[in-house]
Amino acid sequence: MADRAESVESMEQLTVAWRAMVLDRDADADVRDLPGVSVRWADSRFAFWNCVTLTDVDADPGLVEEGLGRAADVMRSKERPGFLWLFEDLLTDQARAGLSSAVERVGLEHAFSGVGMAGDLLPLPEPSHPELEFVRVSTEEHLRAYADLNSRAYGFPLEDGRDGLLGSTLWRDGVHAYLGVRDGVPVTCAGTVEADGRLFVALVATAPEWERRGYGEAVTRKALYEGARATGLIRATLHATAAGAPLYPRIGFEPNSPVRFYVLKG
Repeated sequence: MADRAESVESMEQLTVAWRAMVLDRDADADVRDLPGVSVRWADSRFAFWNCVTLTDVDADPGLVEEGLGRAADVMRSKERPGFLWLFEDLLTDQARAGLSSAVERVGLEHAFSGVGMAGDLLPLPEPSHPELEFVRVSTEEHLRAYADLNSRAYGFPLEDGRDGLLGSTLWRDGVHAYLGVRDGVPVTCAGTVEADGRLFVALVATAPEWERRGYGEAVTRKALYEGARATGLIRATLHATAAGAPLYPRIGFEPNSPVRFYVLKG
């Protein structure tokens, strides 16, 4: 099991960073901390901005199921679908053993898996890639390209990603968000934002036809480099999908808690 403190940090980084993300999308977003459950829900078509997570540490199986039920009730009350993020290392062994049954009873199902990561890795050397030009996101055109890259990488309709990012002030001014551009075409992207004394990495994506060329690593290094230069921070955190997880140890991140993503049963 990973260091419990880093698993707690990983969960808390989600609640801090996502608060800013969803309030940027909707100033009236549902941002609440219920007993054992954090709600960060913009009711956006971009499902990543609709998030609940369990926050209790070392909860027994009964308390975990109670939290799962409360989270599922929140999800059912919303117009748009979203995800329950569950940090596995925050559960007791007993709760983990009974998790699949508890999830089934409250009406959730597993969607995909990931892992939290962190590291004291900054500053990094100034990055480069021979095939890319790095462009900071500063216009609606840039935001559209950033949104479309994420939609294509994660399998969302293009309009859903655009609903999550177009018009954003935070992603133009607060996030150190970069596009990697090849021959004038954006092919990869990554962003970092300050979150409680760390740089939080968010929405890293590469166009499927341009994967396995080092583009994702290069643009993530760029976002980290510029974020660290602006803030002076040395610690960074992120949550990776299973597919993206192999990228980040090459930069210096170390894994902590596995993360399971759940949706309401169809």
